[in-house]
Amino acid sequence: MSGVYEVIGRGYAAGRRTDPRIAARIYTALGAARTVLNVGAGTGSYEPPGRQVVALEPSTLMRAQRPPGAAPCLAAVAERLPFADRCFDAAMSVLSDQHWADPLAGLAEMARVARRVVVLQFDTSDHGRFWLTRDYLPEFAELTMGVPTLADRAAAIGAWLEVVPLPWDCADGFFHAYWRRPHAYLRPDVRRATSVWARVGPAAEQRAIRELREDLLTGRWASRNADITGLDQIDLGARLLIR
Repeated sequence: MSGVYEVIGRGYAAGRRTDPRIAARIYTALGAARTVLNVGAGTGSYEPPGRQVVALEPSTLMRAQRPPGAAPCLAAVAERLPFADRCFDAAMSVLSDQHWADPLAGLAEMARVARRVVVLQFDTSDHGRFWLTRDYLPEFAELTMGVPTLADRAAAIGAWLEVVPLPWDCADGFFHAYWRRPHAYLRPDVRRATSVWARVGPAAEQRAIRELREDLLTGRWASRNADITGLDQIDLGARLLIR
């Protein structure tokens, strides 16, 4: 999990900020949990205030960007959580398990150490749902080949899934965040704030951005996506997995 972030993670905290609307959904899902384990915690986004949080993040570079006063953070991986059974009220993870060597094992570990599990992740089973992967980055589909689907992950630990609509002005710069602001993807700093571009490789990235730039100039993007440009929020597959 940590390897890609040792390459692209410098300055990650600037591009990946807590969106308060998404945070509210996560905090509600955590319920009354007072002790929370944040698995794949990164730079500390979405860690709930007013609760006792322990963070876990294998990347040295990401841990170094955690702000002063952030929750204590351990270097460990999801598949081998160094904690006793049921020692946390809840375990959470935000857009992290796609990097775990074994997502099902990591989720099982979260269910072992906590009474409640809350995971924010995307259902990527429909690659045509998002215009960026549909029209410009078909290589995204290769990243999910052979990987347990979100439905598989939920079923493995007896969890349910809740839809999380994405606001048009999302403050967090994850891959899908700029769905109504396509020009943002032309910026290298925006692309460096998500691991997808590093994972598909520079050739795919450069081709996708070249084609997107051309379609924005010609108006083709606007013509293709006229149905979304007036929306305040959209379902692009973001889900809360809750157990």
